[in-house]
Amino acid sequence: MLRKAKLADVKKIQRLINFYAKKNEMLPLSLSELYDNIRNFYVYEKDGRILGCGALRVTWDKLGEIRSVAIQRSKQKAGIGKKIVRMCLKEARQLGLEKVFVLTYKPDYFKKFGFKDVDKYQLPHKVWRDCIKCVYFPDCEEDALIKTLK
Repeated sequence: MLRKAKLADVKKIQRLINFYAKKNEMLPLSLSELYDNIRNFYVYEKDGRILGCGALRVTWDKLGEIRSVAIQRSKQKAGIGKKIVRMCLKEARQLGLEKVFVLTYKPDYFKKFGFKDVDKYQLPHKVWRDCIKCVYFPDCEEDALIKTLK
């Protein structure tokens, strides 16, 4: 079942995200960051287990970011990520966002949803607030993609 995340999900979300972060497939998130942003997250839960997560964050006027999309390895290719991304896009439209971007190591995955390559430096400075704290800054290898919703 896909649903909005709850406070009780935070540690499970962190374990899922940081599993991939240790493999350099996504960026880690601290418990503090997750508690601060829990309202942005969706989780896919089955039988009490969190099998996937992802978040939509409003970053600027009419611009949002889909981030931290992570699916249990054993459940990849089961459509969970697709449901999470589609829900984030639906919420983005409901909020009145006109564009949504991603910073990702898996650009081909997001291209399936209509995201297009964009130069990171075309994004507003506000989106760099997390990047400045990142150990990979300024030598980030994530790809930036953007999708126009309207």
